[in-house]
Amino acid sequence: MRMRKKPWAEPFLKAHPQLVIEQPQQLAGQWKDRLSCQQLHVEIGCGKGDYFTQMALKDPRQGWIGIEKNRNVAAIAAKKALAQPHDHLALIALDADALMEWFAPGEVDVIHLNFSDPWPKSGYAKRRLSHERFLQRYQTLLKEDGQVIMKTDNQKLFEFSLTEFSRQQWLLQQVSVDFRREPQEDVITEYERKFMELGQPIYRAVWQKNSISK
Repeated sequence: MRMRKKPWAEPFLKAHPQLVIEQPQQLAGQWKDRLSCQQLHVEIGCGKGDYFTQMALKDPRQGWIGIEKNRNVAAIAAKKALAQPHDHLALIALDADALMEWFAPGEVDVIHLNFSDPWPKSGYAKRRLSHERFLQRYQTLLKEDGQVIMKTDNQKLFEFSLTEFSRQQWLLQQVSVDFRREPQEDVITEYERKFMELGQPIYRAVWQKNSISK
């Protein structure tokens, strides 16, 4: 369901330029200095911000950037980030199609894809964040042993993703078709908890960049 336009969202985003980066291309290659971090995590499609803001609380040595193209949703994420220590947090409220302009090659340590839009119609496959056109970008932006970590409630998207990563010769390090069957350190967001309460399994996989992949 599409969120109604929030009149306060746009002014709020513009009022916090230290957190909400409107021209991320200007920081390409400088993110770790900007966020004073040793490891850089990027969540593409961060939604209301539960995951990247809560994960950032676990270790201040890690920098987290949330990307959310829906500006109304991003404003909610910004509020959550501002409510906690946020020197090592940043938010990009723009379309991730421009991802290659925002980061230098090898700058990112981990990319997170949490409950991404499955784009179920076959004609929309190229829009999926695990489609090969995105995997080729991740291959460039991740460091030598960088990772992509994916969680989804959508079985078909998960199967599609396993195939795409395999075709692009990424190294599958972990895979689970019921990630929450045992307690995990990974943050459980409000969105994820709804699926868990319905008995919906959470699918998760971790892939490592392969130096010989395309």
